Amino acid sequence: MRWRIRKCPNCKTYTLKEICPKCGNKTIVPHPPRFSPEDKYVEYRLLSKYPDLLSKGVKISKEGLSNSSNK
Repeated sequence: MRWRIRKCPNCKTYTLKEICPKCGNKTIVPHPPRFSPEDKYVEYRLLSKYPDLLSKGVKISKEGLSNSSNK
């Protein structure tokens, strides 16, 4: 099933169209991606969201976060 509702990131208007009818910007799908325990890309998403994790010595794996400085 595809999501039909879309949201303009500029003017925060909800619409069914690819282009916002108010401001003309491209709309996005406001729904989060589905969760999977076997997520292959969790490491990359965490590093893009929290880039300072590497500088703090936090190791990211599929099992979760671990602090490598405590070992």
